[in-house]
Amino acid sequence: MYQKTHKLNKPVAGYHMLLMLSEIDGEFPTAEGQIIVAYLEENFPFRVNLDEEIQFLSTLPKQYYEEHFDSAMNDFYEDSTADERNHFLDFAVQLVKADDVITKEENIYLNKLFAAWAPEFE
Repeated sequence: MYQKTHKLNKPVAGYHMLLMLSEIDGEFPTAEGQIIVAYLEENFPFRVNLDEEIQFLSTLPKQYYEEHFDSAMNDFYEDSTADERNHFLDFAVQLVKADDVITKEENIYLNKLFAAWAPEFE
């Protein structure tokens, strides 16, 4: 059973969501990695150790991805403005389009983001 341990801050929550988006199709092309690096450079202006985050995500069973993604999405929402969420959506869309194929699974997660954050864009 998935159990959230703590609230993620906005940059870490975004990092988690992007890593999960990159992983759910089972492929990790260089172009996706470049988008994640761009996100990190923009949101972590100082050197930060993400080993704990990578360790957590690499050991998270895929059956809990959706629950953790929802949790990270909510944590990001709580700490962000509408403009920041819109900017993050750009990163997410770029990431899933990076390999020129948007899989069914990637589309499900993107739709979750747009559905959760859509009311403020109407």
